[in-house]
Amino acid sequence: MNTFGSRTVTVLKPQRGWFHLKFRDLWRYRELLGFLMWRDIKVRYKQTVFGVAWAVLQPLGLMVVFAIFFGKLIKVPSQGFPYPVFAYTALVPWTYLSTAVTGASESLIASTNLVTKVYFPRIVVPLASALSFLCDFLIALALTAGLMIWYGIPPTFRMLALIPFTFLAIVLAGMLGSWLSALNAKYRDIRYAIPFLLQVWLFASPVAYPATVVPRSWQIAYAMNPAVGIIEGFRWALIGVPLGSLWVLFGSITSTCVISVFGLVYFGRVDRTLADLI
Repeated sequence: MNTFGSRTVTVLKPQRGWFHLKFRDLWRYRELLGFLMWRDIKVRYKQTVFGVAWAVLQPLGLMVVFAIFFGKLIKVPSQGFPYPVFAYTALVPWTYLSTAVTGASESLIASTNLVTKVYFPRIVVPLASALSFLCDFLIALALTAGLMIWYGIPPTFRMLALIPFTFLAIVLAGMLGSWLSALNAKYRDIRYAIPFLLQVWLFASPVAYPATVVPRSWQIAYAMNPAVGIIEGFRWALIGVPLGSLWVLFGSITSTCVISVFGLVYFGRVDRTLADLI
């Protein structure tokens, strides 16, 4: 910062090193984070016929498809629970993860005019996009109560565990989305790979089937999929499906932490030249 007479000029320079994101700046720009979240929610449902009902239609439609093909035709085991509610309790967190990661990965490109004109912590953009899908998540989660009543599954104190599992899902979606948004800003063909990778991730996660069908010799490697612990945790908290090995939870927490560190480091490196890349 230099002072010339009565004028103060602030010079912003990219910092060197592996990690230079300032979490203090995120707190300073918290109002911008909230504004961008609200903007994304309004834009997503502007001029739509069904509005926020789309938050329910997507997991509900997939539940019907899964119930027909996996539940009725293939007869995938559902650990003693009705297959529709078994699938839906997994589709709620999965839908949030997939939509939040997709939205966050496209957010920097969609906000080119904002990113190139004013200074602010650019990671606010993908984080706001990922957090904006919490609105859809909460609406879809509310429908779970109706399904549980329909199938006679009583609520229990296990539902309090939804708080940490939801937090883990938010961190995973935000950090993975931020990482992919930086990659997408640098390599535009990433946007074409993301839908395919999400499809692979869907079937590599216990959404349509229980994690118990995975061979015991693969359990540790399978648990490193960060979505496994989140989905199994939601099923356990909502309807009481056994959580299984602690490796599932430990693997999800560990892999989420690894993704967060690598995501923040890579975003910080790309952030130094982001205005020029976009």
